[in-house]
Amino acid sequence: MEIVVCIKQVPDTTEVKIDPVTNTLIRQGVPSIVNPFDKNALEAALQLKDKYGANVTVISMGPPQAKTALKECLSMGADKAVLISDRAFGGADTLATSNALAASIRKIGNVDMVFCGKQAIDGDTAQVGPETAEHLGIAQATYVSRIDIKGDTATVDRECEDGYEVIEVKLPVLISVIKAAAFEPRFPTVKGKMKANRAEIAVWSAADVKADEKKIGLAGSPTRVSKIFSPPRRVQGIIINEPTAKENVTVLLDKLAEAKIV
Repeated sequence: MEIVVCIKQVPDTTEVKIDPVTNTLIRQGVPSIVNPFDKNALEAALQLKDKYGANVTVISMGPPQAKTALKECLSMGADKAVLISDRAFGGADTLATSNALAASIRKIGNVDMVFCGKQAIDGDTAQVGPETAEHLGIAQATYVSRIDIKGDTATVDRECEDGYEVIEVKLPVLISVIKAAAFEPRFPTVKGKMKANRAEIAVWSAADVKADEKKIGLAGSPTRVSKIFSPPRRVQGIIINEPTAKENVTVLLDKLAEAKIV
């Protein structure tokens, strides 16, 4: 079985700050991590590898420093890693990104399953996985919390608003994974880290994956980010803690009257 896991290196959102003048993310000095949902996707793929036997390849589109994220995935148990890196990919929105990923998956060839995290924490669109499946012309199952394989059929639990659905899909299939207890990411092993440190990460350009230049990067991006901003800070609340309920109500009414609310 040939499995591909799409991963993204993202800024650690607990450290993200926004430039008040340019309204852009300040990336300098902000640590980068593997998108957490993508780690769940990798764990799902590795569990299938452990159970059924498979070759797991992780791919990522990004600048050269994204190799660090790919090496972390290798240390967890992935077999191969590919970085899709080219200035032609720069400025891509979700549609252009999914086109680049689909072209790379076609280059790998004979892929039975593609895994993605349900969304990236820096964009939260949850669009790249489904769009990639559409470009590849394969089935898709989103928000998955359990997977079982029998022959050429995958049976999955798919989370929805009022519970979950149990569905069957024929391989090849793209599956986007949620943060489920069943897919808690494993820790890298010492042996895995040594292997990752020695590994050569393949780097593919737009020409290497035969990507249509009109469908990648800025040229292939129909959407633009016009502005990014932090929500306004909330005013610190006032805690009223008088001895009795009646006194609490009296103080509250006085405060509301001062604010001309009542």
